[in-house]
Amino acid sequence: MGSLSDIYSKLPDSMDDLPAPPNAQAVVEADYRARHWMSPEQGPLRPGSDAHKRALAAMFRDTFNPYKPSVIDWPKLDPETLHKIVSLPIWDIAVQTEGKARLRMAAYASLVKDPDIKDAISRNAWEENRHKEVLSKMVAAYNIPMAPEPPYIEPRDVEWAYMVTGFSECVDSFFAFGMFELAKRSGFFPPELTDTFEPIMQEECRHILLFANWLAWYRAVMPWWRRPYFELKVWAVWAFLAYERLSLVRTVDDKGQEHTQDNNFTVTGTKEVTNVQITLPDFMELCLTEDARRFSGYDPRLLRPTTPPFIGRVIRDAGRCWEFASGIFKANKK
Repeated sequence: MGSLSDIYSKLPDSMDDLPAPPNAQAVVEADYRARHWMSPEQGPLRPGSDAHKRALAAMFRDTFNPYKPSVIDWPKLDPETLHKIVSLPIWDIAVQTEGKARLRMAAYASLVKDPDIKDAISRNAWEENRHKEVLSKMVAAYNIPMAPEPPYIEPRDVEWAYMVTGFSECVDSFFAFGMFELAKRSGFFPPELTDTFEPIMQEECRHILLFANWLAWYRAVMPWWRRPYFELKVWAVWAFLAYERLSLVRTVDDKGQEHTQDNNFTVTGTKEVTNVQITLPDFMELCLTEDARRFSGYDPRLLRPTTPPFIGRVIRDAGRCWEFASGIFKANKK
């Protein structure tokens, strides 16, 4: 694929090569621009139209934050907090997921012919690389034991790999938004780490906003005879993700120590990051609220991911029905 600079759009290979903010106000303004954007295009943004394509590319370009997330002087943690963070079973898979996402998006961008879409997905790949750099340096700063990173090999079916990453981010981000808010409320992370991870959460929101609109655009411009095969591929991706989230990945480091990676941590890990007692329906409600909040600053004419919020509403409503029925049963039993 060539060097990163051949793939990414006028962005340096490393986040360290970005210009430093001239002052504190520039950081505040960049953060605001990353969270709020309206297209100057008039009328509806119909998927497949030039207006929609220009808008989704401009959204991703205009909301880029050159200053955050960034590597910080990692704060010294007390032993209890350090143990809690080191014990989370997510760091291997988090670093590796960002590495795979970077490669898959860069690989797909290299195949895209449309310059607007190519630019947006290339920038997405660069941001995934920035996330990996931040996570890798945090892991090193706190001596978190890691399994060796596997070689990042360009996928044989680039489109499949890009869709797996995109749909996976849609699901994981929906639940991660709620979990991150829980962690903030409980004070699980020190403020310095919360401030570091907060812009990563918002960038993930931008990433899945881009993916949802790419998917709609791609379907709209696709020749009719390719649609049946593509829709089967979409269903196959969902089936693969369902299988993946029911499994645990085990790897062994160079010292022979086994590392267990929970692919479903964003759904099951609430007890790991907070001492706040919360029921499953209430957690789903929090995920829905946080999902809506993070998307609220972007042009409402751009499409949002719909499947994860639908799943969240189903789980929330089913859980509340169960709680109601259980309450009646227990009351009648007395």
